[in-house]
Amino acid sequence: MAAILEKLRIEQTKSRSRHSNDNALAESKNASVVRKHMGFEHIPQKYAQPINAFYQETFNPWLNFHRPCMFATEIISPKGKIIKRYKDEDVKTPLECLVLLSVKDLVTLKEGITLDALQAQAKSKTDLAAAQEMQRAKSELFASFQKQKRRA
Repeated sequence: MAAILEKLRIEQTKSRSRHSNDNALAESKNASVVRKHMGFEHIPQKYAQPINAFYQETFNPWLNFHRPCMFATEIISPKGKIIKRYKDEDVKTPLECLVLLSVKDLVTLKEGITLDALQAQAKSKTDLAAAQEMQRAKSELFASFQKQKRRA
């Protein structure tokens, strides 16, 4: 009887980050920014080209150069566990974090791309102006979808 029960026993895996290899927390957040702005509905393929243009020209620069994000500070507890703490000084844009990583020689950029060029691109607009431009472009993008629907 014990052999049969042992054969039926299953191993429980934890679906939380740092408790297994599946990195569940990161996977759940991958599309959260995109879904927040685009919605959760299916996007037909005929709209792929204008959406890609919106992301490349407007959304990604705003996201990487102007939108502040929380970056965690990892602290090791007395028990040896890694604890993540989010402090006020950890709020920075992805570009600012990239600059900090490049100081530690942890970054390799593509050929032809420099940090100075990225920082100049970020300084060309204020955070507010970039956010307003992104919202205006997003409104125009969604309005173009509605116009196309009415014609059909």
